[in-house]
Amino acid sequence: MAKVLVSDPIDQAGIDILSQVASVDIKIGLSSEELAQIIPEYDALMIRSGSRVTQEIIEAGTQLKIIGRAGVGVDNVDVNAATRKGIVVVNSPEGNTIAAAEHALAMMLALSRYIPDANASVKSGKWDRKSFIGAEVYKKTLGVVGLGKIGSHVATAAKAMGMKLLAYDPFISTERADQLGCRLVEMDVLLQESDYITLHIPKTPETTHLIDAAAIAKMKPNARIINCSRGGIIDETALYNALKEGKIAGAALDVYETEPLGDSPLKSLEKQVILTPHLGASTTEAQVNVAIDVAEQIRDVLLGLPARSAVNIPGLGPDVLEELRPYMQLAETLGNLVGQLAGGRVEQLVVKLQGELATNKSQPIVVAALKGLLSQALRERVNYVNASIEAKERGIRVIETRDAAERDYAGSLHLEAKGSLGDHSVTGALLGDSEIRITDIDEFPVNVPPSQHMLFTLHRDMPGIIGKIGSLLGSFNVNIASMQVGRKIVRGDAVMVLSLDDPLPDGILDEITKVSGIRDAYTVTL
Repeated sequence: MAKVLVSDPIDQAGIDILSQVASVDIKIGLSSEELAQIIPEYDALMIRSGSRVTQEIIEAGTQLKIIGRAGVGVDNVDVNAATRKGIVVVNSPEGNTIAAAEHALAMMLALSRYIPDANASVKSGKWDRKSFIGAEVYKKTLGVVGLGKIGSHVATAAKAMGMKLLAYDPFISTERADQLGCRLVEMDVLLQESDYITLHIPKTPETTHLIDAAAIAKMKPNARIINCSRGGIIDETALYNALKEGKIAGAALDVYETEPLGDSPLKSLEKQVILTPHLGASTTEAQVNVAIDVAEQIRDVLLGLPARSAVNIPGLGPDVLEELRPYMQLAETLGNLVGQLAGGRVEQLVVKLQGELATNKSQPIVVAALKGLLSQALRERVNYVNASIEAKERGIRVIETRDAAERDYAGSLHLEAKGSLGDHSVTGALLGDSEIRITDIDEFPVNVPPSQHMLFTLHRDMPGIIGKIGSLLGSFNVNIASMQVGRKIVRGDAVMVLSLDDPLPDGILDEITKVSGIRDAYTVTL
């Protein structure tokens, strides 16, 4: 039975799901050294923000198949190291959306009305109303940096409160921003015109210290900034200096460059600053949601199914996965088939999306085709995570093309492998929702479903060939499940595709190639 290590507090609902398919060990508060020491025993690791999964830990995890982060950010996981090892890294991009958005809104309102300081004042026995005259958010301008799921929810709620909305997000269309009631602007414009700024972006090399001294200098003197996304997006030293000198009116932070927050000068500031200990996802509902979401993905991967929110599988979000899953299976099957037909070293793979498939997102399909292509050589070492890396390291050039012209099938996929032993191509399509059909072998038309054991021959189209092959297989006690011949012209070249109940015994392939008229023969195991 698979083993899962849970190294941070996780809601019991997640533990219950994992227990359906694995033995679950809960060990909280491990040091990096302790985690590295025991991780070789485990097939999966489930964490929150407390555990840091370094390259050393990943290298030590010789059995690891998946790392699950119960939350949105994965900056405490060395994703590159995991990808190189073929380990899936998943998160829960939607599980705490509402919790994080509501916390940002709560911080904005609390900052505007000095609620934490007013509360402390009353509890200390004072009744000092004059010191806590706040500001209304109604008709003020809110600048939303990042219009993802959380930023979009914040924008929707802020609009309902009567705020004017600006947004900066280089990956969002003007149409999407208009739907949310936001005016899409450049970052400098947002900084200059906003009364409130709320950050909802990941921490990357490009966003680290996005809000630095130069950015703060562009803000209004009465501006307030809220960060419930990731620590390090704001230069905390520059922020402290600006607040101390009165260059902006306030800041509310839930995340920090170093957590827990240490000896920060921000702690010395009073009512113009609110600091909370990374509470964005800390609601009962969010904890249950992310635990279930990530536990289900770990369960699926351990059962051999794809994860729906893997951060290191290119282009494979939940919506894309659901839509393309059948085509990914088609691509993997065809990749496996063409790789075996090509034999030897493959130098180039052409992936052509045809018909309706040409309008779909291609990257997951290309990755699936590469996984199939490499599966015979690498077996369980290749997966959706590392297929592209493995192909690149082997010098396989990948060419992607599209052809939206109408064909016999609504959407089909054509793969062509060029290698040291020659070139081969296959085409396939889906019947109905998920029934795979091989429709073309080396430009010969066929219509056969893939099976575990298959025999392909290239032969001259002449009387007696089919009977001879059938008799030869029968003499070796090999049962034929189905057979089809594809040809371009009568008595020209043809291919024969046989589905077999059993693998071919040793030596029989040589006997097949000795049959008069047979030019080549290939066995394929899918």
